[in-house]
Amino acid sequence: MIQTDGVAPAAKQRGWTKARAILAGGLVLGVGAAITLAAWTDQEWAKGVFGSGQFGIQGAADGSTFAEHPDQASAATLNFQVGADRLAPNDTVYAGYAVRLAPGSTNQADVTVTQDDSAKITGTTASYRYTTSATCDATAYGAGTNENGTSFELTALGTPVYLCFRVSADSTLPQGQDGTILWNFAATSADAL
Repeated sequence: MIQTDGVAPAAKQRGWTKARAILAGGLVLGVGAAITLAAWTDQEWAKGVFGSGQFGIQGAADGSTFAEHPDQASAATLNFQVGADRLAPNDTVYAGYAVRLAPGSTNQADVTVTQDDSAKITGTTASYRYTTSATCDATAYGAGTNENGTSFELTALGTPVYLCFRVSADSTLPQGQDGTILWNFAATSADAL
C-alpha cells in the first residue's frame, strides 16, 4: 500500500484511538469536577410582600352624614337657609359643609379648595370661612377664620374640617334668575396616619 503522508495506517489507527481515550478521560474528569462543584453550591432567597393603603375624602352638608361626591354631577347640595331660592337685594344666606378623611384612609390629606362662580346669578357674591362646628349662620361666619383660604389639612380619621359658606345679593340682582356656585375640594395624600 502506498503512503502519501509517511504514516502507516495501523499507526494512524492507534493515534486516533489514543486521542479518543484522552478525550473520554477528560470528559469523565470534567463531569466529576462538575459534580464536585454542584455539591458545594448554595443559594439564599429573600422577598418583600407589599400592599397599598387607602385614601379618600368625604363631605357632609349636615355635618354628620358623610358620603363621597367625586364629580360635579354628584356634587352635594348645600343646605342654605330658607329663602336661598328666592333671594332679594341685600339678602344673605349661609350653609355649612364638613370634609373628612374617608374611613379606612391610611394617609393624611392636603386639600385645595376652589370656587367656581361662573354660573352664579349676577349681583351675588360668595365667600367662606373655616369654623369649629357644623353650625353655620351669621354668628358662626363672623367667628370663622381664614376667609376664602384655599387649602387645609386633614390629619386624623374622624376629625372633619368645617366650612361656613355665605352668599349675598346686592342691588343689581335681577328678578327670576337661577344660578349655581360650585366648590371643589381636591385632596392629595400626605404623610401616613
